[in-house]
Amino acid sequence: MTEMVYGVVPDRGGEPVLPKWWRTLDKLTMSCVLILFGIGLLLGLAASPPLASRNNFDPFHYVERQAFFGGVALLAMLFTSMMSPVLVRRLAVLGFLVSFIALALLPVLGTDFGKGAVRWYSLGFASLQPSEFLKPGFVVVAAWLFASSQEINGPPGKLWSFALCMAIVAMLVMQPDFGQASLVLFGWGVMYFVAGAPMLLLVAMAGVVVMGGMVAYSSSEHFARRIDGFLNPDVDPTTQLGYATNAIREGGLFGVGVGEGQVKWSLPDAHTDFIVAVAAEEYGLVLVLIIILLYALVVVRSLLRLMRERDPFIRLAGTGLACMFGVQAMINMGVAVRLLPAKGMTLPFVSYGGSSLIAGGIGLGMLLAFTRTRPQGELGDFLRGRG
Repeated sequence: MTEMVYGVVPDRGGEPVLPKWWRTLDKLTMSCVLILFGIGLLLGLAASPPLASRNNFDPFHYVERQAFFGGVALLAMLFTSMMSPVLVRRLAVLGFLVSFIALALLPVLGTDFGKGAVRWYSLGFASLQPSEFLKPGFVVVAAWLFASSQEINGPPGKLWSFALCMAIVAMLVMQPDFGQASLVLFGWGVMYFVAGAPMLLLVAMAGVVVMGGMVAYSSSEHFARRIDGFLNPDVDPTTQLGYATNAIREGGLFGVGVGEGQVKWSLPDAHTDFIVAVAAEEYGLVLVLIIILLYALVVVRSLLRLMRERDPFIRLAGTGLACMFGVQAMINMGVAVRLLPAKGMTLPFVSYGGSSLIAGGIGLGMLLAFTRTRPQGELGDFLRGRG
């Protein structure tokens, strides 16, 4: 009965690493991620040739780069998923420190590539966005602090994690990057909720976020312009949202046909922020629903497996990673269908972007490592405080 409830598996001492990894891995989640990456390459074949033509590259220049970065991301995911939770935590702390310093140095050494927000480092052959790598590292570090605060005579982990969260949010807002800032704040809030935060405090935090949005609206022309465009009932057909809305409408249930879509010729970000518009126009609502189902399976499956986990650190870190992954996908698709203001956020494993793909691979690898089936001890030991 214990095995049925808690997913306990025999601890086969001396078992080789690869067979043990494969036996304990959540294969459904990994399969969903691989399918999402395949869909991303398929949509890249449709969305990126017009951009490559405008930039005087070979037609499949961006597809080839996406395949390369995606291959690196998948290798990072597989390698990370083989690690123990302790090793994941150690590497996440190191990665977080490096990414935090890189984010802090962006105003001095970063570039905006003409987009009005200093978010990247130019490496010549590619660009690097430190906020993408900061997110999974921050989730693991914050979960570690939360779990430590629950120990007897433990450190004030909740306060320290909140201070880190506010520091990161402040640096992201200064870029400005309100989308990533809201995602980091959401990830921290979810873990705080799971760790047992008082509901009144969460409501108060939501109020503070709303007040912060009002201040940003009154002080940031960039932020105000996006909010005004979202609230305006009339969509300008010559804007990115206008092109995306029309493409989704034209696609209907089954799409206009492979290669027959027109939105990719008008949208400069068709291969990144608005990749769902390309999917909806050429393949219709059917493919969009399949994409939504795949993201939902990853999140729900991971949360169900984490519910059986007794280690508070693993439970909190896995929950934060799964929820942040799902919410990022929701934000991207919500912007494309005009349910949310434009935020400039990629669709995980589907959109083009080296930093997004590799950081996503590391984050999903951490999630797979945390959701691997592992011995949980006897239920009686757990009830007596020895589990």
